[in-house]
Amino acid sequence: MTDLVAVWDVALSDGVHKIEFEHGTTSGKRVVYVDGKEEVRREWMFKLVGKETFCVGAAKTKATINIDAVSGFAYEYTLEINGKSLKKYMENRSKTTNTWVLHLDGEDFRVVLEKDTMDVWCNGKKMETAGEFVDDGTETHFSIANHDCYIKAVSSGKRKEGIIHTLIVDNREISEILE
Repeated sequence: MTDLVAVWDVALSDGVHKIEFEHGTTSGKRVVYVDGKEEVRREWMFKLVGKETFCVGAAKTKATINIDAVSGFAYEYTLEINGKSLKKYMENRSKTTNTWVLHLDGEDFRVVLEKDTMDVWCNGKKMETAGEFVDDGTETHFSIANHDCYIKAVSSGKRKEGIIHTLIVDNREISEILE
């Protein structure tokens, strides 16, 4: 990887993915790696600017690297996820997902709730869940490594805040991380 020009870490529901881009401005080579695996390779690209589009993660999320000339032989590389700049995508994602990281039985788990679909992901796998209505909201039940878990959804009572989601594992509340 001698022509490595850009590296991004992208948090999706199935995990954090590392995207690396090689751009050989003398050879015309373009190579995209996702989590160390080669996804795109082009040799002898005489047009040094343009786009490379590929998929990331279990949900095959569309990603595009834009290559733009800044001045002379200097280039700028920007990453778009689902047609949005990485910054915009991550800002939007923080509104549509909740993420928790927990340690159980000597192992780390990353749990993600997609609020629009109520899908729950754990360490890259979509979980089997069972939803249930309770007095003050809903509970989405699942298990991780023989531990009983549920995500409780209750109204904040404030329109701007909306619904508050809390992860409970073995009757213990887990604090959310901000990605």
